[in-house]
Amino acid sequence: MMLPNFSVSSLVFFLLISASWARTPPSIQDSLIKCLSKYSQTSIPFSTAFFTPNTSIFTTVLESTAQNLRYLVPSVPKPEFIFTPVQDSHVQAAVICSKKLQIHLRVRSGGHDYEGLSYVSQIETPFIVVDLAKLRSVKVDIKNNNAWIQAGATIGEVYYRIAEKSKTHGFPAGLCTSLGIGGHITGGAYGSMMRKYGLAADNAIDAQIVDVKGKILDRKAMGEDLFWAIRGGGGASFGIILWWKIKLVPVPATVTVFAVAKTLETGATKLLHRWEQVAPVIDEDLFIRVFIQLANGTKTGSKTVTTVYQALFLGGADRLVDVMQKSFPELGVTRKDCTETSWIKSVLFIAGYPSGTPTEVLLQGKSTGKNYFKAKSDFVQNPIPETGLQGLWKRLLKEASPLMILTPYGGMMSKISESTLPFPHRGVLFKIQYLSGWQEGDKTEAKHMNWIRKLYSYMAPYVTMSPRQAYVNYKDLDLGVNKKSNTTFIEASSWGYRYFKDNFNRLVKIKTKVDPNNFFRHEQSIPPLPKRGHH
Repeated sequence: MMLPNFSVSSLVFFLLISASWARTPPSIQDSLIKCLSKYSQTSIPFSTAFFTPNTSIFTTVLESTAQNLRYLVPSVPKPEFIFTPVQDSHVQAAVICSKKLQIHLRVRSGGHDYEGLSYVSQIETPFIVVDLAKLRSVKVDIKNNNAWIQAGATIGEVYYRIAEKSKTHGFPAGLCTSLGIGGHITGGAYGSMMRKYGLAADNAIDAQIVDVKGKILDRKAMGEDLFWAIRGGGGASFGIILWWKIKLVPVPATVTVFAVAKTLETGATKLLHRWEQVAPVIDEDLFIRVFIQLANGTKTGSKTVTTVYQALFLGGADRLVDVMQKSFPELGVTRKDCTETSWIKSVLFIAGYPSGTPTEVLLQGKSTGKNYFKAKSDFVQNPIPETGLQGLWKRLLKEASPLMILTPYGGMMSKISESTLPFPHRGVLFKIQYLSGWQEGDKTEAKHMNWIRKLYSYMAPYVTMSPRQAYVNYKDLDLGVNKKSNTTFIEASSWGYRYFKDNFNRLVKIKTKVDPNNFFRHEQSIPPLPKRGHH
């Protein structure tokens, strides 16, 4: 007797289902490739844009711009794959598809994140990395005094392209030329013209961002709240920056630089104490930062602390010497310490390139040196007394290669209010960056981490408090991290108020509005407030 038809079809259906259970589910890569092809408005060259861990090029791409070797050791989680979009629409597709397939997404523009957050997730796997390195166009419009820059370009390329068109235009952004512009401006971004023109974020006038729905929004479409948040509220909390539009600033055809070193034996302590009082109030055309590191002492085998005063002056050497004699004669700067140069060459000097390096080096777009490092930051509102500095020297002499960088504020920085942008560190004298670097891998990591944390606690009485402020672009996971799911506002406040002070509250409100389900997230992303009532 024949089985009724419906049973046959049910049987066939059942066999099909079992067969598909027996097959392994499609891999994340396959599902994503399918989805990306479907949602991208332009075709994607997968063979050159999609890198999976079992290929030799994967490691090359992963490490290409990664700065901190601590996050490249084998024990650190690796992405399922890296996607390098070549069109803006590819980035839109990446957002739509990782949301659809519920794969955690990280975005990298320049790889300088101090804690590797742009290419490592320690809170959830699997994750993928969208690397914007192929989106690096820079369109400079001298006539209208602005430029549109793609997120994957480095700040060095931006400087080069501006200078190529004009000797009297510049932009007040970072000192390290291999920074990726996309993430750089999201943290505020300071440089040697900040006392004259403020931060890069103060001079960003438009942007294009991919939001959580995969739409591209410019300033008008995103609205002033979101545009406020992305200029200093930290990267990767609100969307993916594709482009920044920046306002160019005037620079003189001739600028002047100098670098003068003083060791403990030649009066470094008194001089630095004087610098604390002078540097934030000196002529705003003058930026003098201080590097503090170790050098060989006078006795064989001994070490001393050296302070190097590195300066950019927006003007000629004669006027600079006048300003120094009037305001900071203690440093003893003379005409022969000074070098007159162009603004673009001063960029190379400040970045530490040897003199005579051709400016084309800025087009390399990658930094040369990598090491293992840990960094922290502080802001200072009252000069640190000499006794405080002497205790600091003792601690620096215990570490193999410590570095501190003191960056003066004042000038334009103190004229901008704390809430103008999410970046709140306006009314301070200077910022401190602490670094410990090492080359020997993770064997000695604990020792160096321990040293810098102890140094940080030693400094507590001398820096800002309640909150003890920190700079969001010097990411520091010691300040607290988000949990994988449902980080509360209270938990995130541990680092949120240090980076943003009271602006943190407004950032959380904006996050709750634009990304309520927390799709864009990382160890220190802005959390949304929980939804009210039942789901």
